[in-house]
Amino acid sequence: MATNEDFDVVVVGSANLDLVARTQRLPHPGETVSAHGYFEACGGKGANQAIAAARAGARTAFVGAVGRDAAGDTLRRAFVDDGVDVSRLASVDAPTGRALIGVSDDAENLIIVVPGANHVLSVGDIDAAARVISRAKVLLMQLEVPLDVVQRAAALAGDNTIVVLNPAPAAALPDALLAHLDVITPNEHEEQLLGGAEALLKRGVGAVVVTEGPRGARLVTSAGTTRIAPHPVTPVDTTGAGDAFCGALSARLALDGGLGALATALHAAAVAGALATTVEGAVPSLPRWEAIAAAL
Repeated sequence: MATNEDFDVVVVGSANLDLVARTQRLPHPGETVSAHGYFEACGGKGANQAIAAARAGARTAFVGAVGRDAAGDTLRRAFVDDGVDVSRLASVDAPTGRALIGVSDDAENLIIVVPGANHVLSVGDIDAAARVISRAKVLLMQLEVPLDVVQRAAALAGDNTIVVLNPAPAAALPDALLAHLDVITPNEHEEQLLGGAEALLKRGVGAVVVTEGPRGARLVTSAGTTRIAPHPVTPVDTTGAGDAFCGALSARLALDGGLGALATALHAAAVAGALATTVEGAVPSLPRWEAIAAAL
């Protein structure tokens, strides 16, 4: 019987308030450009992916940290509004994380992240959430919180927990962490920085999913390479698309049969990522399961 500590997806990661400026084009180094639009929205890879998983149908919990400030209150409300459990969301003395985002009219973006409370998240916070992590169907993580936090969470995953890492921003990863990973989801740039898909498999990762933007995705396992076709859309803002992909992938792995349903889950994830590019902002763009299923 499910309890209040049993979740389809548990996300360990970052939560930021996104400050988004819309420009005709992105500035070059040293250049100033004028914005023709501005808005604030909830973001951070962890928060985005947790809300994406919840909207894709998964019972989801978030493990992270926010500041004792208005931005932290805004993020906490956003989680609750989308049904994400926040009983393991710590409030700390550091300011809530921020992301400064520029989005051009051709849907490209640049992002500067101010970690704040995200870098205060500790191994002790992870240990306090050990029970929900070990009982999760899927544990989803990123690299916007300290690496030792990610390593500890992976080590606490249960025998039946599928461990998924979105290695962003890319960083050198120890073999001890890679050996825990059932799925890793780099983009093309991150794949190169991590030494390539084949190297990741040799170091212990079960499956490598490389997201390739408008070209879809590529699944690489010991059995070979499989292409995941893109879902055609007209993008207006690519912010959050990768997070929509990871959240939907984790949700469908939890709900549709685990790793045996990886190919099916990836098709749903590709649709989710594409749909997210059709709406401005990160959290505002994350699609609900009804929209994903209709597109499938």
